[in-house]
Amino acid sequence: MSLDEAVAGCSRHTGRRRLPAAEQPTQAQYEAHGAWVVSARGAYDMNSVEPLADALKDAAEKSPKVVLDASGITFADSTLLSLLILTHQATDFRVAAPTWQVMRLMQLTGVDAFLKVRATVEEAATA
Repeated sequence: MSLDEAVAGCSRHTGRRRLPAAEQPTQAQYEAHGAWVVSARGAYDMNSVEPLADALKDAAEKSPKVVLDASGITFADSTLLSLLILTHQATDFRVAAPTWQVMRLMQLTGVDAFLKVRATVEEAATA
């Protein structure tokens, strides 16, 4: 599955209730040390990951090196995990400052063995 297919898949409506606008996860993007950084905040599951998938796809088109600042992710499930793997396959991808929950998800599934995980955004961008 390509990153484009993942983005398209994220837009399928599941019939589940969406979070109120104030609780929706947010993303910010910026350039740092020659990498494009996507900073994610909030909870990511199959109903909320589409904007992040779009942001990572956009970042991969802008820069050969993409960093996800995962320090603000409060919840992640297999949907986010799948997005991380697909982004890794599409570009030079790094995960920076993952929260305990995100790091545990990556460790339990073995994804941490091949993703470039760094303690800070600066370290991820310059590595």
